[in-house]
Amino acid sequence: MPNHLTTETSPYLLQHADNPVDWYPWCEEAFQKATEEDKPIFLSVGYSACHWCHVMEHESFRDQETAIIMNRYFVSIKVDREERPDIDAIYMTALQALTGSGGWPMSVFLTPDAKPFFGGTYYPDSARFGMPSFRDVLHQIADLWQTRRQDVVSAGKELTEHIRNASYSTGDSSETESLDLAALERTSKQLCELFDQRNGGWGPAPKFPQPPVMEFMLRRYILTGAQNYLDMVIQTLDAMASGGIFDQIGGGFHRYATDSHWRVPHFEKMLYDNAQLASLYLHVWQLTKDEAYRAVATQILDYVAREMLNTNGGFFSAQDADSLGTEGAFYVWTFSEIAAALKADVQTVPDDIDIFMQAYGVTEHGSFEEKNILYVARSTADLANDFDTSVIDIENKLTQMRATLFAARSKRVAPARDDKVLAAWNGLMLAAFAEASRLLSRDDYLQIAKRSASFLLSQMLDANGRMARSWKDGEVRLNGYLEDYAHCAHGLIELYQTTFDPRWLDAATNLADAIINHFSDPSGGFFDTSDDHESLIVRPKDLSDSVMPSGGAMATNVLIRLHGYTAQARYAKAAQSALLSAQALASRYPSGHAHW
Repeated sequence: MPNHLTTETSPYLLQHADNPVDWYPWCEEAFQKATEEDKPIFLSVGYSACHWCHVMEHESFRDQETAIIMNRYFVSIKVDREERPDIDAIYMTALQALTGSGGWPMSVFLTPDAKPFFGGTYYPDSARFGMPSFRDVLHQIADLWQTRRQDVVSAGKELTEHIRNASYSTGDSSETESLDLAALERTSKQLCELFDQRNGGWGPAPKFPQPPVMEFMLRRYILTGAQNYLDMVIQTLDAMASGGIFDQIGGGFHRYATDSHWRVPHFEKMLYDNAQLASLYLHVWQLTKDEAYRAVATQILDYVAREMLNTNGGFFSAQDADSLGTEGAFYVWTFSEIAAALKADVQTVPDDIDIFMQAYGVTEHGSFEEKNILYVARSTADLANDFDTSVIDIENKLTQMRATLFAARSKRVAPARDDKVLAAWNGLMLAAFAEASRLLSRDDYLQIAKRSASFLLSQMLDANGRMARSWKDGEVRLNGYLEDYAHCAHGLIELYQTTFDPRWLDAATNLADAIINHFSDPSGGFFDTSDDHESLIVRPKDLSDSVMPSGGAMATNVLIRLHGYTAQARYAKAAQSALLSAQALASRYPSGHAHW
């Protein structure tokens, strides 16, 4: 029997619409039901491209016996973290306080007034991996609710207070009048210390690209001329482009690598990663004039134009990690599958197949569950020497064979695509296409950028100048967040810089005005939610960068640039207030605030 998710538009929520669990979206009705029936809330937060979210859905949420327990003792709420970053941020802070770590699916138990008191991430259907079964957890929480209610309520209050303190731990901009420029040097020093000298990137596996960190290092190189800053970025980008985290056949980057060598990815592809990385590779190409970086950037953008662009000009959000119920099935190959596909191409001779296998590390036994994840195992120069030919000949052969495998792969069942359009992520991709069209003189990229901007302004902006968060099939959902306004303004500024058409600058200034009018914190900076957003247990204000620049950091960047274009004092004043309020936290945790 369908549950309460059937009228939602989020692909992630719709994946759970036929579960036997009586799911509710985040809504007043769910909390009212919990209050009236005196039940705790089970909050499950995930996203459509998340592998372990699919696993838990298959193991537990489709299971009739588990659903009976959930429906009897809990009110269950399902949230798409990409649609509701505010809910995700609030309860992830709670989960990290409870367990010291976080992740998705996020599984948090709340009192009927939304206060968290217990949580975890993925729970298996039977006890394993050192974790209790999900059913055991449900029974334990139900028992706690009945037998130790006061302890549960007290824990919820204490944890909510912790979240509130964490959200408002920034400084007051009125407490200081000058910026601490020495923080730039401290950030550089910390990032140098955290750099993985062997494999590139920052920190151990799992390895995430971290574009905000790399952009910061590039800016430091430009300002100081210190070669080591550029070298760290180059080493990282080279390792990523050579690794399995990059789709060597179809272009585009997967979300992260599970190993330290960037070879074994988590196979989902996210729009925000590819937007930032396209820009980053272009920036390094500008600095080095090495055509390899331009090539990676265009492969990313061509992949997005081919597979992630809707007919209206908006960009889809993500592609799943799984197909046919198996992680990475679309992307991995057996030795014999590659050999058969290449032999079927009349242009391929036996030596060419050997070249391909050596170039991309393909073996009979494979590197991932007896299959091969393609990565650059040997340079074209080495192959040219071994096969007594030229580098250009090797490159031409590999290009032809990649095209052959792309055609063969296209016949497979493709991963599911999350086809909702998110304003913030679209703003980042708009910026990437606009900048690429300018730097590469690509009119096709410019047309994509213009259509993207027109889509955002006509479909996701209302008559009052207010941005929506999400669009799908002609329907907009949810109030826009700070990051939606800021990232879209950033994209519009890049398009203005490319075309000098004043309508794009006007649109960016309108979004900036909305940021100042609806998101400003009187103590300095900006909240993540607008002043007319629904009331939650905390009004979030997260200054730290994650895989994307924080909304506050991007808003500040936008305001500084707009002051340069317009000379409007209000933009400079708001930007300075934001910088002053952020600098205390950024000074304590510099590597987490690189975009500031």
